[in-house]
Amino acid sequence: MPLTNQEQKRYNRHIILHDIRIQGQEKIKETSILVVGAGGLGSPILYYLTAAGVGHIGIMDDDVVSESNLQRQILYDTTHVGTPKVTVATTKLKQLNPFTRITPYFTRLSLDNALEIISKYDIVMDATDNLHARYLINDACVKLGKPFVYGSICEFCGQVSVFNYQNGPTYRDLFEYNDEIENFSQPLGVIGALPGIVGSLQANEAIKIILEKPGVLSGKLLTIDILNNTYLTFAIRKKERREESLFK
Repeated sequence: MPLTNQEQKRYNRHIILHDIRIQGQEKIKETSILVVGAGGLGSPILYYLTAAGVGHIGIMDDDVVSESNLQRQILYDTTHVGTPKVTVATTKLKQLNPFTRITPYFTRLSLDNALEIISKYDIVMDATDNLHARYLINDACVKLGKPFVYGSICEFCGQVSVFNYQNGPTYRDLFEYNDEIENFSQPLGVIGALPGIVGSLQANEAIKIILEKPGVLSGKLLTIDILNNTYLTFAIRKKERREESLFK
């Protein structure tokens, strides 16, 4: 669908960029993205993808807003405590951009629903807070041929990468699966600004994927330490493919 006059005004600062123009903005409009997790990482991802004009965004989260979320989860405020995150996010994002269609899923990603839901989207954003969900995303995306944008945060450190993009490495090429994954729980402490930085980088990677720009973090792991202001990039080697998957 071509951009309306109102959309052209809204996205003017994109359209005047040589690397986007109207054609690029139309590609953004035609894209559908699933964001798994509507918390610390999900908040900036959802804000920036919606503002950018992504045509359809799915939000998956089974949690409600709690007081401890408000230190970093910028989609929410004190009045939202006790309300499902997907409910608040849907309302606020529609107010931000009525041209973006929002589909909420008040549920947790699982073996039972992952393939069905992910199959409806072009790109999957990892905004989860547990390892098992990342393997679910990875294995579903491999099976369905979808790229996914990975992000993780802990204390003052974060990571960003893009997996399963143009036959590139997958999450399993970076971290091999083991039986302790399902019950692993990472430390809860995190500096409030960190998810804003990591989530914004993830949103930017999604836009680069849509526009087919070079420099996508496929085969690369960007690591961030905002306490010491270090940003390092490591190569990820694609391993010989094995028949490992949570989906048999």
